Amino acid sequence: MTQTGDRPEPDVTAVLLDALKRAADAHHAYEAETGTPDADWPAWYAAHMAGTLRDAGYRLERS
Repeated sequence: MTQTGDRPEPDVTAVLLDALKRAADAHHAYEAETGTPDADWPAWYAAHMAGTLRDAGYRLERS
């Protein structure tokens, strides 16, 4: 995971933890709104986390 721009790269664990917590909060709200459990929650979390990281200026790369 790299960050675009001139900002220094923060601790990767902290960045991922923040993205995971945001996904959990958003997914809880999503399930409350739909009134049904989401059986495909891993894909939902992955998409939400990827979007959160992209919007923050990060880029996921394969090594």
